[in-house]
Amino acid sequence: MQEPTIKPNHSESEEKADLKEVGEKPIEDMTKEELIEYCNELKEKSSKNYDLYLRSVAEMDNLKKRNAKEKEEWIKYSNESLIKDLLPALDNLEKALVHSQEGNSVRALREGVDLTLKGLKDGLGKSGVKEVSALGLPFDPCFHEAVSQMEDNRVESGRVLQELQKGYLLNGRLLRPSMVIVNRGKASGSRVDGSSEKASCEES
Repeated sequence: MQEPTIKPNHSESEEKADLKEVGEKPIEDMTKEELIEYCNELKEKSSKNYDLYLRSVAEMDNLKKRNAKEKEEWIKYSNESLIKDLLPALDNLEKALVHSQEGNSVRALREGVDLTLKGLKDGLGKSGVKEVSALGLPFDPCFHEAVSQMEDNRVESGRVLQELQKGYLLNGRLLRPSMVIVNRGKASGSRVDGSSEKASCEES
């Protein structure tokens, strides 16, 4: 088996030649004037590098402060677009109150409430809010919360008979379940409150 060849170390003369090729001279061969000049060059480079370091630290500090301020501003005004979409609903309520004092108060208030409700739904819809469908559908513990049960032979068991409070989704995530009354005797035989299924809804 052939032994690997080991490249001998450079001799001192070879190292000096290498330094000479890259434009550097060994310190031990420098004169006093050359050493002083070399030290001055190193001092100048060191000062420049330290100045660059200080500038970098200052820039990083300013960047952190700017990001913190932008984050604070974003949190402070993050609901600006939503509020703008809801302002027309306030306008409709104010108009309804003004018209109710002029003539048919009941009709004016009803129209104002209808317009306000529509404006609120439109504004929330632009922000990704959507109603949970419940009435007449099979009870779903992932989106519905059963508060009581009733019997209605005209409706299939386990279906929602009444919706006491609407549920809402935000971009597909449940904000609030619908509070419902369910027809007694769910066909699947599971509990109407869906306690065992709620855990799987939360896990998913």
